[in-house]
Amino acid sequence: MRNSKFLFLFFLLFVTFSSQCQHVESDSINTWELFKYDGKTTFNGIKYSLLRPKDWKGKDYAKLGALISGTVLLSFADDEVRRFSQRQADDFPEVIRDFGWYFGSPQNYFMANVGLYGVGLLTKNEKIRKTSVLIISSSVVSGLISSISKSAFGRARPSSGLGNHYFKPFSKEGRFHSFPSGHTTLSVTMAHAIAKQFDSFWVKTGIYAIGAIPPISRLIDDEHWISDIAFSAAISIIVVDSIDGFLNRTKAYDYPEKEKTISWNLRFSTNQIGIVGSF
Repeated sequence: MRNSKFLFLFFLLFVTFSSQCQHVESDSINTWELFKYDGKTTFNGIKYSLLRPKDWKGKDYAKLGALISGTVLLSFADDEVRRFSQRQADDFPEVIRDFGWYFGSPQNYFMANVGLYGVGLLTKNEKIRKTSVLIISSSVVSGLISSISKSAFGRARPSSGLGNHYFKPFSKEGRFHSFPSGHTTLSVTMAHAIAKQFDSFWVKTGIYAIGAIPPISRLIDDEHWISDIAFSAAISIIVVDSIDGFLNRTKAYDYPEKEKTISWNLRFSTNQIGIVGSF
C-alpha cells in the first residue's frame, strides 16, 4: 500500500512534467543512438563535476569555506531543532512520513528516474531526456560525496543518544552515519533538477515542497540533525547547478533554453544562515 502511494505521487509528478516538455527529436534518429548519446553525456557531466575543483579560484574556496563555517555554526542549533521536531513527532501525518522515506530511498529514487528517462527516450523528448541525465549525473556525484562523508566523519545520529558533536570516523555502524543526509541529497537533487525546467513560481514552489518532505521526515524520525540536512541540500544544489551549466555551455541538448528565473546562493551572517533563492 505504501509503495502504491509513492508510485502514484511520482506518476502525477511525471505527468505534470511531461505535459510541459514539447520538444521532440526527429523520428529519423535511432533510439539506440539517443541512448548511447545520453550515456556519454551523463559520463561527461559526472567527470566534469568531479574534476571541477582542480580549476577552482579564490572565490570558489571562499564559498567552500562559507559552507563549512555555516554548517559548523548551524550545528549549535541542532539540539534545539531536534527538541522541536520530536515534539511534533506524534502528530506528524504518517503518510507524509512514509513518502519522505520512500522518496529519498535510493532504490525507489533510481527506479523513478529510470521511468522518467524511459518516457523521454521512447517518446524522443529531448527535454525529459536532458532532465533525467541531469538528475542521474548529479545524483552520482552528490551521492558519492555523501557516501564518502558518512564514513569519513562518522557522526552520531540523534537517535544514538551520543550528542551532535560525537564522531567515530570510518565506523561501519549505521548509527554513526548521520552526516550528511543521503535522503536529503537525493530528494533535493531531483527536486532542484526538475524545478529548473519550469518558469512558474508556483510550480517551482510545489516541486521544492515535495523535495523538502524527506528532510523533514528524517528530522521527525530522529535520524539526522538539521546541520546534516542543510549541508546535504547545499551540496545537492551546487552539484546540480554545476552540471546543468556544463550541459548548457556545451549545448549537449539543443532545445531553446528558458531565461533563468531563480538562482540559489548560500548566505551566512551574524544572524542569518541559509540558502536564499532569488526570483
